[in-house]
Amino acid sequence: MKKFIYNEKQGEYDRYPVTLAQPLLTFLLENVKGSRSKIKATLKGGGIRVDRKTVTQFDFPLEPGMVVMVSKTKRNQEILKSRYIKIVFEDEYLVVLEKKVGILSMAAGHSSLNVKGVLDDYFHKSHQRCHAHVVHRLDRDTSGLMIYAKDMKTEQVLEKEWHEIVYDRRYVAVLSGEINEEGGTIANWLKDNKAYITYSSPVDNGGKYAVTHFHTLQRKNGYSLVEFKLETGRKNQIRVHSADMGHPVCGDPKYGNGDDPCNRLALHAYMLCFEHPVTHERLEFVTPIPDSFLKVFK
Repeated sequence: MKKFIYNEKQGEYDRYPVTLAQPLLTFLLENVKGSRSKIKATLKGGGIRVDRKTVTQFDFPLEPGMVVMVSKTKRNQEILKSRYIKIVFEDEYLVVLEKKVGILSMAAGHSSLNVKGVLDDYFHKSHQRCHAHVVHRLDRDTSGLMIYAKDMKTEQVLEKEWHEIVYDRRYVAVLSGEINEEGGTIANWLKDNKAYITYSSPVDNGGKYAVTHFHTLQRKNGYSLVEFKLETGRKNQIRVHSADMGHPVCGDPKYGNGDDPCNRLALHAYMLCFEHPVTHERLEFVTPIPDSFLKVFK
């Protein structure tokens, strides 16, 4: 197979055109030099891109005409030793990472464990003269994809033009009960009360208008696996709208009903697609649905 070298600011890649329909791991084992364990580690570590989208699924279906890119550089994850975050993309302007459950997006106290602090320590150890700038947040117990800017200018562009830059952002959640609908839209106003609990209203209550689209992926064993696409990004939006549906997110101590089959808040930000604020390249990232979610439906 003819191989091309493709260079990007975050590292050098080997480029492999796809001519046969087959699973990604099978293709890699047939075409990329290296041991099976090394190839699987590169895939799991975010070093593989398909049509410029980072993919970590072993069985991702390849089609003729696609292009697989394999990173040749030493992954920065070897410098960033953290059980709470994994870098999936990095250049001189920003970092895209996958956040695990149990860590805040930013500091909320002198000793609180937070992503910004972990990133700042990583930047120092890797001799980068920059700091992590918070662009958006995920709750401590929500996992998934996030963007952090490396400089104030990039942060300001992302914050000011967020809804134009981010063109697809999706979550997946395990909800209590089996939903009858294949999909739909929830729209109402969200506002915090004095106890900082977000509640909804079908009419304008002085809060912020929130729109959530949902699609049911699976329903079994008294639970539903649901994909959510946000049209707006309000505080606790998915958690409140799920409760409004009568099917709260499992493991939710604030808006749930006590159902907790995953032993965690069953909410994961699994897809993030945006136009780079500086280079204007379209970047798309997808992470696997957590195993603890899928086990509920076996």
